[in-house]
Formats: sequence, structure tokens, C-alpha cells
Amino acid sequence: MIIAELSANHGNSLRTALDTVRAMADAGADAIKLQTYTPDSLTLPVHRDDFLLKGGLWDGRYLHDLYAEARTPYEWHEPIFRLASDLGLICFSTPFDLEGVDFLESLGNPIYKIASFEIAYLDLIRYAASKGKPMVISTGIATPEELREAVEACREAGNDDITLLKCTSAYPARVEDAALGDIPRLRERYGVKVGLSDHSPGSMLPVLATALGATMIEKHFILNRELGGPDAAFSMTAPEFAAMVRDVRQAREALASSPQGEDVPAPKGREWGRSIYVSADIKAGEAFTRDNVRVVRPGLSLHPRHLSEVLAGHARRDLTAGSRLSLDDIG
Repeated sequence: MIIAELSANHGNSLRTALDTVRAMADAGADAIKLQTYTPDSLTLPVHRDDFLLKGGLWDGRYLHDLYAEARTPYEWHEPIFRLASDLGLICFSTPFDLEGVDFLESLGNPIYKIASFEIAYLDLIRYAASKGKPMVISTGIATPEELREAVEACREAGNDDITLLKCTSAYPARVEDAALGDIPRLRERYGVKVGLSDHSPGSMLPVLATALGATMIEKHFILNRELGGPDAAFSMTAPEFAAMVRDVRQAREALASSPQGEDVPAPKGREWGRSIYVSADIKAGEAFTRDNVRVVRPGLSLHPRHLSEVLAGHARRDLTAGSRLSLDDIG
């Protein structure tokens, strides 16, 4: 599944949000994801040093002010869900409190995503998991113990449909910090599906994650970076997202295993391999020799594995140079 994350990339305009959903569909996304919160569901409305962001993309912003700008209003959710459904997209969200889960349930939310910064909020994880929908959990800031507790919280709620998203919680994230080698380890350690939530530029990490077995790719999407906003710097435009979708899907095709079994068709290009052809005219009853049969291209005649059998026999009928051989021709 390839997920386009709306996040704050709506410019505080429902029309822009809906236009973005249409662009996500055109770019080939399988699903879109929202974030369901109010500033008060995340933090306190105070301007004290503990609540001030220092360094990075949002340096100097107070948490409550940032979330007030970035939120997707609750009243926008229903039209966004409806449009996504009309376009054939899965639409789901990340809740940040129990009330957010209840609200999303009223919309028929089909998947619950837990942000990495909520990894320690086990009450939220248990409550979302109790709804019986697939659970997706970002690993960003989580310690191994916190990941174990989060997975156990889902299972304690009777929910074992869990996907962990390998994530670097930096905005934007550096490629050299990706640690994608964790993908197979997470899958083995926790017995879950694993994907990637990526904040780095370009498509390279999603393609590499796919090669490592990622079943889900999530990237932030924006109509135009000139919209600005908290997430613009690390979000993909529609052409960039479409290119990533193509790259990821081609990677999946390239990684597909060849079918196994006795009745498998010959691989493509096999006709340009070698096979046994008549190289000189042969009369019925005449012995086959290396002077009148050869192993040559193309591969449309008798398989070379039968050469010793051919050379030990004779022709059952007249054969001309360039004729194909079959086992029925060997006496």
C-alpha cells in the first residue's frame, strides 16, 4: 500500500484539501491519511520554555501554536473521506486521543495509525486496537521496549493485524539516518508486517524499503510547495509522488519470484538459446552423427539434454538441413 499523507498541507483551506485528494488519486496513491487532533488533544496552551521547539524546521514555535496551524479541522473529515471513497482511495487517519478514535469510528475509519510520538500512550493504542481495525504504528522515537509494549497493547486488545513503519523522526530526514536494515529485523522480532514512513527527499528509500520487504510506504504530499506550511519542506509534489509510485511498483515487480513447478512456461528469451537441429540432409535409417546434427541457436528444436540419445540412434524419416528434431524422429 502506498499512502499519501495530507498532514498540514492544506493551507487552512478545505478546497485545497479536496484538490489535494484528487491529485493524490491522479498520482497513483492507494490510500490517503489524515491527522485527527485539536491543539488541546496534544499539548497545553502555555508559552513556557518546556513547550518551545528549539532547532530544526520549527525552531522558535510553541507546540500549541504549531498544532493550531497544522490541524485538519474535524468538520473537514467527512467531505474528505467521502471524496476519497468516490475516487477509489482508502482514507484513514491518525488519532491523538480517545475522543479522536470515537470521532473516526463515526466516519467508518478503516485503519488506525499511531504516530511515533504517541508510542508511549498505551491507553490510546489499546483503545484504537480494540476497534478491530488494522493497526499501523510508526517506530520513529520508540525504544525497543516501547515497541514491544505497543505491539503487546494491540494484542492484549485482541488485535494482531499490526504493521510497524520504520521511521526517522526528523523533518526532513537524512538518508544516512534511515537504518533500513531494521525492516527485516522488526518483522522477525515482533512477528508483524513492516513498512516505511519516510520524510527524506526523493524515492530512493521507498524503493530500497520495498526491496527489503516493506508492505506499506507513506510519504507526505503537497499540491505545491509555495503553499508553505509546517510540512512543505519535506513533502512530495504530485509529479514527485507519481514517480515514486512508479518506482516502488516496478521494484515490486522486479522482486517477484519466478513461479516454480513442472508446468512453468519457458522463461522469456528461451527461444534464443540452443537446441538440436539437423545440420545436413539425412535419409531415413541413417545414423545421427556430429556431422549431421548440431546444438545451435535458436532454442526451438529438441533440448540439448537429449544429444547423447540422438547420437546413439538413427533417423526414422528423411530430414533436411535446418529441420527441427523431436524424440519421435529418433529410432
